[in-house]
Amino acid sequence: MARLAQTAGLTDIQQEILATVRTFVDKEILPHANALEHDDAYPQDIVDGMKEMGLFGLTIPESYGGLGESLLTYALVVEQIARGWMSVSGVINTHFIVAYMLTHHGTDEQKQKYLPSMATGETRGSFSMSEPDLGSDVAAISTRAVQDGSGPDADFVIDGAKMWLTNGGTSNLTAVLVKTDEGSDRAHKNLTAFLVEKPVGYGEVSPGLTIPGKIDKMGYKGVDTTEMVFSGFRVPAGQILGGQRGAGFAQMMDGIEVGRVNVAARACGISIRAFELAVEYAQQRKTFGKPIAEHQAIAFKLAEMATKVEAAHLMMTNAARLKDSGQRFDVEAGMAKLLASEYCAEVTQDAFRIHGGYGYSKEYEIERLMREAPFLLIGEGTSEIQKTIISRGLLKEYRSR
Repeated sequence: MARLAQTAGLTDIQQEILATVRTFVDKEILPHANALEHDDAYPQDIVDGMKEMGLFGLTIPESYGGLGESLLTYALVVEQIARGWMSVSGVINTHFIVAYMLTHHGTDEQKQKYLPSMATGETRGSFSMSEPDLGSDVAAISTRAVQDGSGPDADFVIDGAKMWLTNGGTSNLTAVLVKTDEGSDRAHKNLTAFLVEKPVGYGEVSPGLTIPGKIDKMGYKGVDTTEMVFSGFRVPAGQILGGQRGAGFAQMMDGIEVGRVNVAARACGISIRAFELAVEYAQQRKTFGKPIAEHQAIAFKLAEMATKVEAAHLMMTNAARLKDSGQRFDVEAGMAKLLASEYCAEVTQDAFRIHGGYGYSKEYEIERLMREAPFLLIGEGTSEIQKTIISRGLLKEYRSR
Protein backbone atom coordinates (compact mmCIF):
# COMPACT_ATOMS: atom_id res chain seq x y z
CA MET A 1 0.00 0.00 0.00
CA ALA A 2 1.21 3.52 -0.81
CA ARG A 3 2.67 5.48 2.07
CA LEU A 4 0.92 8.79 1.39
CA ALA A 5 -2.54 9.84 2.56
CA GLN A 6 -3.03 7.08 5.09
CA THR A 7 -5.59 7.58 7.87
CA ALA A 8 -4.93 6.38 11.41
CA GLY A 9 -7.57 4.99 13.74
CA LEU A 10 -10.03 3.58 11.20
CA THR A 11 -12.40 0.80 12.26
CA ASP A 12 -12.36 -2.60 10.58
CA ILE A 13 -15.58 -1.68 8.75
CA GLN A 14 -14.09 1.57 7.45
CA GLN A 15 -10.98 -0.25 6.24
CA GLU A 16 -13.12 -2.87 4.53
CA ILE A 17 -15.23 -0.24 2.77
CA LEU A 18 -12.17 1.64 1.58
CA ALA A 19 -10.44 -1.52 0.36
CA THR A 20 -13.55 -2.44 -1.64
CA VAL A 21 -13.80 1.05 -3.15
CA ARG A 22 -10.08 1.17 -3.95
CA THR A 23 -10.34 -2.13 -5.82
CA PHE A 24 -13.43 -0.87 -7.68
CA VAL A 25 -11.56 2.30 -8.69
CA ASP A 26 -8.54 0.36 -9.94
CA LYS A 27 -10.59 -2.17 -11.92
CA GLU A 28 -13.74 -0.32 -13.02
CA ILE A 29 -12.91 3.39 -13.14
CA LEU A 30 -9.26 4.04 -14.00
CA PRO A 31 -9.18 1.81 -17.13
CA HIS A 32 -12.21 3.60 -18.62
CA ALA A 33 -12.03 7.15 -17.26
CA ASN A 34 -10.07 8.78 -20.08
CA ALA A 35 -12.23 7.39 -22.89
CA LEU A 36 -15.47 8.27 -21.09
CA GLU A 37 -14.20 11.74 -20.20
CA HIS A 38 -13.07 12.56 -23.73
CA ASP A 39 -16.46 11.43 -25.06
CA ASP A 40 -18.28 13.37 -22.29
CA ALA A 41 -20.19 10.13 -21.73
CA TYR A 42 -22.24 9.45 -18.62
CA PRO A 43 -20.60 6.55 -16.69
CA GLN A 44 -23.75 4.43 -16.28
CA ASP A 45 -21.91 1.15 -15.65
CA ILE A 46 -19.79 2.79 -12.95
CA VAL A 47 -22.86 4.37 -11.36
CA ASP A 48 -24.60 0.97 -11.33
CA GLY A 49 -21.55 -0.49 -9.59
CA MET A 50 -21.69 2.20 -6.92
CA LYS A 51 -25.37 1.42 -6.37
CA GLU A 52 -24.54 -2.26 -5.85
CA MET A 53 -21.90 -1.33 -3.24
CA GLY A 54 -24.44 0.81 -1.39
CA LEU A 55 -22.47 4.05 -1.84
CA PHE A 56 -25.60 6.13 -2.47
CA GLY A 57 -26.74 5.24 1.05
CA LEU A 58 -23.33 5.41 2.69
CA THR A 59 -24.23 8.14 5.21
CA ILE A 60 -28.01 7.61 5.32
CA PRO A 61 -29.07 6.18 8.73
CA GLU A 62 -29.54 2.42 8.93
CA SER A 63 -33.14 2.96 10.03
CA TYR A 64 -33.81 4.24 6.49
CA GLY A 65 -31.89 1.47 4.72
CA GLY A 66 -28.48 3.16 4.52
CA LEU A 67 -25.11 2.17 5.94
CA GLY A 68 -25.10 4.93 8.57
CA GLU A 69 -21.44 5.75 8.08
CA SER A 70 -19.65 8.93 9.17
CA LEU A 71 -18.58 11.98 7.20
CA LEU A 72 -14.99 10.73 7.54
CA THR A 73 -15.87 7.44 5.84
CA TYR A 74 -17.69 9.27 3.09
CA ALA A 75 -14.80 11.71 2.54
CA LEU A 76 -12.27 8.87 2.31
CA VAL A 77 -14.51 7.07 -0.19
CA VAL A 78 -14.78 10.27 -2.26
CA GLU A 79 -11.00 10.68 -2.14
CA GLN A 80 -10.57 7.23 -3.66
CA ILE A 81 -13.25 7.75 -6.31
CA ALA A 82 -11.79 11.13 -7.33
CA ARG A 83 -8.41 9.46 -7.61
CA GLY A 84 -10.01 7.34 -10.34
CA TRP A 85 -12.12 10.05 -12.02
CA MET A 86 -13.32 13.22 -10.33
CA SER A 87 -16.57 13.32 -12.31
CA VAL A 88 -17.74 10.07 -10.70
CA SER A 89 -17.43 11.63 -7.25
CA GLY A 90 -19.65 14.44 -8.55
CA VAL A 91 -22.39 11.91 -9.29
CA ILE A 92 -22.77 11.13 -5.59
CA ASN A 93 -21.82 14.51 -4.07
CA THR A 94 -25.08 16.39 -4.62
CA HIS A 95 -27.00 13.23 -3.70
CA PHE A 96 -25.04 13.08 -0.42
CA ILE A 97 -25.74 16.74 0.38
CA VAL A 98 -29.51 16.39 -0.22
CA ALA A 99 -29.60 13.21 1.89
CA TYR A 100 -27.69 15.04 4.63
CA MET A 101 -30.11 17.99 4.52
CA LEU A 102 -33.11 15.66 4.68
CA THR A 103 -31.62 13.67 7.56
CA HIS A 104 -30.85 16.79 9.63
CA HIS A 105 -33.62 19.18 8.58
CA GLY A 106 -36.43 17.17 6.98
CA THR A 107 -39.76 16.37 8.59
CA ASP A 108 -40.41 12.78 9.64
CA GLU A 109 -42.74 12.42 6.66
CA GLN A 110 -40.08 13.72 4.24
CA LYS A 111 -37.46 11.37 5.68
CA GLN A 112 -39.77 8.36 5.35
CA LYS A 113 -40.73 9.37 1.83
CA TYR A 114 -37.27 9.93 0.35
CA LEU A 115 -34.40 8.46 2.38
CA PRO A 116 -35.10 4.73 1.78
CA SER A 117 -35.17 5.17 -2.00
CA MET A 118 -32.17 7.51 -1.83
CA ALA A 119 -30.23 4.80 0.00
CA THR A 120 -30.71 2.42 -2.94
CA GLY A 121 -30.01 5.08 -5.55
CA GLU A 122 -33.53 4.84 -6.96
CA THR A 123 -34.10 8.46 -5.93
CA ARG A 124 -31.12 10.58 -6.92
CA GLY A 125 -30.58 13.99 -5.38
CA SER A 126 -29.29 17.31 -6.68
CA PHE A 127 -29.36 20.79 -5.18
CA SER A 128 -29.54 24.28 -6.62
CA MET A 129 -28.56 27.67 -5.22
CA SER A 130 -26.73 29.54 -7.97
CA GLU A 131 -28.40 31.58 -10.72
CA PRO A 132 -27.23 32.97 -14.09
CA ASP A 133 -26.62 36.44 -12.60
CA LEU A 134 -25.63 35.24 -9.14
CA GLY A 135 -22.14 34.45 -7.90
CA SER A 136 -21.19 34.03 -4.27
CA ASP A 137 -23.91 36.39 -3.01
CA VAL A 138 -26.49 33.69 -2.26
CA ALA A 139 -28.73 36.09 -0.35
CA ALA A 140 -29.36 37.96 -3.64
CA ILE A 141 -31.34 35.04 -5.14
CA SER A 142 -34.13 36.25 -7.41
CA THR A 143 -35.99 33.03 -8.29
CA ARG A 144 -39.26 33.46 -6.45
CA ALA A 145 -41.96 31.20 -4.98
CA VAL A 146 -45.38 32.77 -4.34
CA GLN A 147 -48.16 30.94 -2.51
CA ASP A 148 -51.29 30.63 -4.66
CA GLY A 149 -53.97 30.91 -1.99
CA SER A 150 -54.45 31.96 1.61
CA GLY A 151 -54.42 28.60 3.41
CA PRO A 152 -51.21 27.16 4.87
CA ASP A 153 -51.47 24.13 2.55
CA ALA A 154 -51.88 26.13 -0.66
CA ASP A 155 -49.45 25.34 -3.48
CA PHE A 156 -46.51 27.59 -4.32
CA VAL A 157 -45.75 28.80 -7.84
CA ILE A 158 -42.07 29.15 -8.73
CA ASP A 159 -40.65 31.44 -11.43
CA GLY A 160 -37.00 32.05 -12.28
CA ALA A 161 -33.82 30.35 -13.47
CA LYS A 162 -31.16 28.39 -11.59
CA MET A 163 -27.64 27.64 -12.86
CA TRP A 164 -24.75 25.18 -12.43
CA LEU A 165 -26.96 22.30 -11.35
CA THR A 166 -24.77 19.19 -11.06
CA ASN A 167 -26.75 16.05 -11.95
CA GLY A 168 -29.55 18.31 -13.16
CA GLY A 169 -30.66 15.91 -15.88
CA THR A 170 -30.00 12.59 -14.13
CA SER A 171 -31.51 13.41 -10.72
CA ASN A 172 -35.19 13.15 -9.82
CA LEU A 173 -35.20 15.12 -6.56
CA THR A 174 -33.73 18.61 -6.33
CA ALA A 175 -33.39 20.81 -3.26
CA VAL A 176 -33.93 24.32 -4.64
CA LEU A 177 -33.29 27.56 -2.76
CA VAL A 178 -35.73 30.34 -3.76
CA LYS A 179 -36.99 33.66 -2.43
CA THR A 180 -40.27 33.75 -0.48
CA ASP A 181 -41.94 36.76 1.08
CA GLU A 182 -41.25 36.33 4.79
CA GLY A 183 -41.26 40.05 5.55
CA SER A 184 -37.74 40.05 6.97
CA ASP A 185 -35.37 42.99 6.44
CA ARG A 186 -32.52 40.45 6.30
CA ALA A 187 -32.39 39.02 2.77
CA HIS A 188 -31.22 35.54 3.75
CA LYS A 189 -34.23 35.17 6.09
CA ASN A 190 -36.51 35.39 3.04
CA LEU A 191 -35.11 32.24 1.42
CA THR A 192 -36.84 28.85 1.51
CA ALA A 193 -35.65 25.40 0.38
CA PHE A 194 -38.12 23.33 -1.65
CA LEU A 195 -37.85 19.62 -2.46
CA VAL A 196 -38.71 19.52 -6.15
CA GLU A 197 -39.61 16.15 -7.67
CA LYS A 198 -39.00 15.83 -11.40
CA PRO A 199 -38.49 13.19 -14.08
CA VAL A 200 -35.00 12.36 -15.36
CA GLY A 201 -34.19 13.97 -18.70
CA TYR A 202 -34.00 17.23 -20.62
CA GLY A 203 -36.45 19.71 -22.10
CA GLU A 204 -39.74 20.52 -20.37
CA VAL A 205 -39.70 17.61 -17.95
CA SER A 206 -42.79 18.81 -16.05
CA PRO A 207 -45.34 21.59 -16.70
CA GLY A 208 -43.46 24.80 -15.95
CA LEU A 209 -40.08 23.12 -15.37
CA THR A 210 -37.40 22.92 -18.08
CA ILE A 211 -33.91 21.40 -17.98
CA PRO A 212 -32.43 22.95 -21.17
CA GLY A 213 -29.54 20.50 -21.64
CA LYS A 214 -25.96 19.81 -20.59
CA ILE A 215 -23.57 22.72 -20.28
CA ASP A 216 -20.34 22.06 -22.22
CA LYS A 217 -17.44 22.40 -19.78
CA MET A 218 -13.64 22.52 -19.94
CA GLY A 219 -13.43 19.57 -17.56
CA TYR A 220 -15.66 17.74 -15.07
CA LYS A 221 -17.16 15.91 -18.03
CA GLY A 222 -19.40 12.85 -17.99
CA VAL A 223 -21.45 14.20 -15.10
CA ASP A 224 -24.24 16.50 -16.33
CA THR A 225 -24.27 20.17 -15.36
CA THR A 226 -27.41 22.06 -16.33
CA GLU A 227 -29.69 25.03 -15.89
CA MET A 228 -33.13 24.72 -14.30
CA VAL A 229 -35.85 27.08 -15.57
CA PHE A 230 -39.13 27.60 -13.69
CA SER A 231 -42.13 29.21 -15.37
CA GLY A 232 -45.28 28.90 -13.29
CA PHE A 233 -44.12 25.59 -11.78
CA ARG A 234 -46.43 24.45 -8.98
CA VAL A 235 -45.10 22.70 -5.88
CA PRO A 236 -47.08 21.65 -2.77
CA ALA A 237 -46.43 23.46 0.51
CA GLY A 238 -45.53 20.07 2.01
CA GLN A 239 -42.36 20.08 -0.13
CA ILE A 240 -40.76 22.85 1.92
CA LEU A 241 -37.73 21.27 3.58
CA GLY A 242 -38.54 20.72 7.24
CA GLY A 243 -41.78 22.64 6.76
CA GLN A 244 -39.86 25.80 7.65
CA ARG A 245 -40.33 28.89 5.50
CA GLY A 246 -37.39 31.28 5.61
CA ALA A 247 -34.98 28.61 6.91
CA GLY A 248 -33.59 27.66 3.51
CA PHE A 249 -30.38 29.66 3.70
CA ALA A 250 -29.30 28.06 6.99
CA GLN A 251 -30.29 24.58 5.74
CA MET A 252 -28.35 24.99 2.51
CA MET A 253 -25.28 26.42 4.25
CA ASP A 254 -25.26 23.40 6.56
CA GLY A 255 -25.24 21.18 3.49
CA ILE A 256 -22.55 23.25 1.79
CA GLU A 257 -20.35 23.02 4.88
CA VAL A 258 -20.16 19.23 4.66
CA GLY A 259 -19.89 19.67 0.88
CA ARG A 260 -16.67 21.61 1.43
CA VAL A 261 -15.14 18.54 3.08
CA ASN A 262 -16.29 16.61 0.01
CA VAL A 263 -14.55 19.06 -2.35
CA ALA A 264 -11.41 18.88 -0.23
CA ALA A 265 -11.56 15.08 -0.52
CA ARG A 266 -11.94 15.31 -4.28
CA ALA A 267 -8.92 17.61 -4.45
CA CYS A 268 -6.95 15.12 -2.36
CA GLY A 269 -7.93 12.31 -4.72
CA ILE A 270 -6.77 14.18 -7.83
CA SER A 271 -3.54 15.19 -6.07
CA ILE A 272 -2.82 11.58 -5.11
CA ARG A 273 -3.37 10.44 -8.69
CA ALA A 274 -1.25 13.27 -10.12
CA PHE A 275 1.58 12.29 -7.76
CA GLU A 276 1.23 8.60 -8.67
CA LEU A 277 1.51 9.42 -12.37
CA ALA A 278 4.44 11.78 -11.83
CA VAL A 279 6.51 9.49 -9.63
CA GLU A 280 5.97 6.57 -12.03
CA TYR A 281 6.84 8.59 -15.13
CA ALA A 282 9.89 10.16 -13.45
CA GLN A 283 11.36 6.69 -12.86
CA GLN A 284 10.72 5.53 -16.45
CA ARG A 285 11.75 8.62 -18.41
CA LYS A 286 15.51 9.03 -18.90
CA THR A 287 17.59 12.08 -19.75
CA PHE A 288 21.35 12.47 -19.74
CA GLY A 289 21.77 8.76 -19.07
CA LYS A 290 19.59 8.36 -15.97
CA PRO A 291 15.94 8.47 -14.88
CA ILE A 292 14.75 12.05 -14.40
CA ALA A 293 13.76 11.13 -10.82
CA GLU A 294 17.49 11.03 -10.08
CA HIS A 295 17.94 14.65 -11.14
CA GLN A 296 17.70 16.86 -8.07
CA ALA A 297 15.31 19.31 -9.76
CA ILE A 298 12.73 16.54 -10.26
CA ALA A 299 13.42 14.77 -6.95
CA PHE A 300 12.78 17.99 -5.03
CA LYS A 301 9.61 18.60 -7.00
CA LEU A 302 8.36 15.11 -6.05
CA ALA A 303 9.20 15.80 -2.40
CA GLU A 304 7.19 19.04 -2.46
CA MET A 305 4.25 17.35 -4.21
CA ALA A 306 4.13 14.52 -1.68
CA THR A 307 4.25 16.96 1.24
CA LYS A 308 1.29 18.87 -0.20
CA VAL A 309 -0.67 15.64 -0.71
CA GLU A 310 -0.07 14.65 2.90
CA ALA A 311 -0.91 18.07 4.34
CA ALA A 312 -4.16 18.35 2.40
CA HIS A 313 -5.24 14.85 3.40
CA LEU A 314 -4.60 15.54 7.09
CA MET A 315 -6.58 18.80 7.03
CA MET A 316 -9.45 17.13 5.19
CA THR A 317 -9.69 14.22 7.64
CA ASN A 318 -9.39 16.59 10.61
CA ALA A 319 -12.38 18.63 9.41
CA ALA A 320 -14.43 15.48 8.86
CA ARG A 321 -13.59 14.13 12.31
CA LEU A 322 -14.54 17.42 13.96
CA LYS A 323 -17.95 17.26 12.29
CA ASP A 324 -18.41 13.62 13.29
CA SER A 325 -17.63 14.49 16.91
CA GLY A 326 -20.34 17.15 16.94
CA GLN A 327 -17.97 20.11 17.16
CA ARG A 328 -18.17 23.30 15.12
CA PHE A 329 -16.02 22.91 12.02
CA ASP A 330 -16.82 25.77 9.63
CA VAL A 331 -13.32 27.28 9.85
CA GLU A 332 -11.63 23.90 9.55
CA ALA A 333 -13.80 22.89 6.60
CA GLY A 334 -12.97 26.19 4.89
CA MET A 335 -9.26 25.71 5.59
CA ALA A 336 -9.33 22.15 4.28
CA LYS A 337 -11.18 23.14 1.11
CA LEU A 338 -8.90 26.14 0.53
CA LEU A 339 -5.63 24.28 1.07
CA ALA A 340 -6.63 21.05 -0.70
CA SER A 341 -7.97 22.78 -3.82
CA GLU A 342 -5.01 25.17 -4.15
CA TYR A 343 -2.50 22.37 -3.55
CA CYS A 344 -4.37 20.19 -6.02
CA ALA A 345 -3.85 22.79 -8.76
CA GLU A 346 -0.15 23.04 -7.86
CA VAL A 347 0.50 19.31 -7.60
CA THR A 348 -1.32 18.63 -10.86
CA GLN A 349 0.66 21.31 -12.68
CA ASP A 350 3.93 19.93 -11.29
CA ALA A 351 2.98 16.46 -12.53
CA PHE A 352 2.17 18.01 -15.92
CA ARG A 353 5.61 19.65 -16.04
CA ILE A 354 7.34 16.41 -15.11
CA HIS A 355 5.62 14.75 -18.07
CA GLY A 356 7.04 17.41 -20.39
CA GLY A 357 5.54 17.44 -23.87
CA TYR A 358 3.68 14.18 -23.24
CA GLY A 359 1.60 15.92 -20.58
CA TYR A 360 0.01 17.99 -23.34
CA SER A 361 -1.16 14.89 -25.18
CA LYS A 362 -4.69 13.57 -24.65
CA GLU A 363 -3.23 10.06 -24.60
CA TYR A 364 -1.79 10.77 -21.16
CA GLU A 365 -4.01 10.89 -18.09
CA ILE A 366 -2.40 14.01 -16.68
CA GLU A 367 -4.03 16.07 -19.46
CA ARG A 368 -7.45 15.19 -18.03
CA LEU A 369 -6.41 16.02 -14.47
CA MET A 370 -5.16 19.43 -15.63
CA ARG A 371 -8.69 20.26 -16.78
CA GLU A 372 -10.39 18.83 -13.70
CA ALA A 373 -8.35 20.52 -10.97
CA PRO A 374 -9.48 24.14 -11.67
CA PHE A 375 -13.11 23.26 -10.94
CA LEU A 376 -12.24 22.58 -7.31
CA LEU A 377 -10.96 26.15 -6.90
CA ILE A 378 -14.52 27.44 -7.38
CA GLY A 379 -16.86 24.58 -6.41
CA GLU A 380 -18.64 24.97 -3.03
CA GLY A 381 -17.24 28.49 -2.75
CA THR A 382 -14.15 30.09 -4.27
CA SER A 383 -10.84 30.33 -2.43
CA GLU A 384 -11.70 33.95 -1.67
CA ILE A 385 -14.99 32.89 -0.04
CA GLN A 386 -13.09 30.32 2.05
CA LYS A 387 -10.70 33.05 3.21
CA THR A 388 -13.70 35.20 4.16
CA ILE A 389 -15.19 32.35 6.21
CA ILE A 390 -11.86 31.53 7.84
CA SER A 391 -10.99 35.14 8.73
CA ARG A 392 -14.45 35.88 10.17
CA GLY A 393 -14.28 32.75 12.31
CA LEU A 394 -10.79 33.58 13.54
CA LEU A 395 -11.68 37.18 14.38
CA LYS A 396 -14.62 35.95 16.48
CA GLU A 397 -12.33 33.49 18.27
CA TYR A 398 -9.46 35.92 18.74
CA ARG A 399 -11.46 39.09 19.37
CA SER A 400 -9.27 41.85 20.79
CA ARG A 401 -9.71 42.36 24.54
